Amino acid sequence: MSNYLHSMRRRRGKRLAQQTRPAPDGDDQRIAVIGLGRFGSSLAEELMRRGWEVLGVDQDERLVQQHSDALTHVAVADCTDAEVLRQLGVHEFPSAVVAIGTHIEASILVTSNLLDDGVPNIWAKAISRQHGKILERLGAHHVVLPEHEMGERVAHLVTGRMLDFIEFDDDFALVKTVAPDVATGVPLGVSAVRTKHGVTVVGIKRPGHDFTHATAETVVEPGDVIIVTGRTQAVEAFTELS
Repeated sequence: MSNYLHSMRRRRGKRLAQQTRPAPDGDDQRIAVIGLGRFGSSLAEELMRRGWEVLGVDQDERLVQQHSDALTHVAVADCTDAEVLRQLGVHEFPSAVVAIGTHIEASILVTSNLLDDGVPNIWAKAISRQHGKILERLGAHHVVLPEHEMGERVAHLVTGRMLDFIEFDDDFALVKTVAPDVATGVPLGVSAVRTKHGVTVVGIKRPGHDFTHATAETVVEPGDVIIVTGRTQAVEAFTELS
């Protein structure tokens, strides 16, 4: 194992001791992030901030060195080699992220190696829908297309009245928007936006106040910001109403 772990660095002091303390069953917060480019490094550092123990791996020694003080462990390694992955002990982790994007063949090989080793929860980054379909067919448990998803999200913000937009599976979306006139001046139960427009107002923020849950008795005022859920097409149409 020392042949592959010579570049691995452990964070020193009390923080490391707290993070590597044995976790309760079902709460094993260890994860391997393979690929430390912009996506992988951002993800790894955010997981660290949330208290996870993160092993970051990349072939680029410069990137590994750059993140050596930010992550729990780091290693310079070629994870397309199944034996290297085993020497690193990645098969013992409950979760792994394949954050390799530009090298599709490497992404596929690493994902395949992780599946062969029985890693129970594998996230894989794809750079195109075709790449994503290949990863899904291999058996990756979760496939993400960060560039595509962000592009789609920003397009909604640029072309409409939305302040934020998140789309989920099965054509369902959550939107933050300024309340259209059709939803203002009367209680939500009276305006019947759910019946008439196929959306549900779940939260409201009045200028100068925090967000609060919306109920059938909530009266939305002009200028209020609301959180709306529903089918993507219905939500899009609702936010365009005057």
